[in-house]
Amino acid sequence: MDLSVQRRLAAEILKCGKNRVWFDPSALNDIAAAATKEDIRELIGAGKIKRKPVKGTCRARIKKIRLQKKKGRRRGHGSRKGKKTARMPRKRLWIIRIRALRKELRRMKNSGEIDGRTYRIIYRKAKGGEFRSVSHLRAYVQQLKR
Repeated sequence: MDLSVQRRLAAEILKCGKNRVWFDPSALNDIAAAATKEDIRELIGAGKIKRKPVKGTCRARIKKIRLQKKKGRRRGHGSRKGKKTARMPRKRLWIIRIRALRKELRRMKNSGEIDGRTYRIIYRKAKGGEFRSVSHLRAYVQQLKR
């Protein structure tokens, strides 16, 4: 049975699209008999015709992925777009490294591991980019002491 006219009338009354109109499957004969807007209004009042709720977008997957990214996952080669230096610029890496080296040098000088003169020499070497990391700097100082 064709209920397209009833569906259109119901959509107009309910102020929604035709796809959001719901017909009670057990009352299809009553709905087919309805010819006017007044008949449709009565069926809506009786609960035989209803407006379906608006469908939302499920965000469960997005939330799950965001949680994983927060933990540090999903950072492998396949997920990367930019170059290594675009993701973390050379200058930023240098700043991080030189600050760590200078902090360690200050600690060594204050604790008496190295004297002021050695501190100044190693400070300049660090500025020149001689040390890869704090551990490399410590190994160099150990070698000096021998």
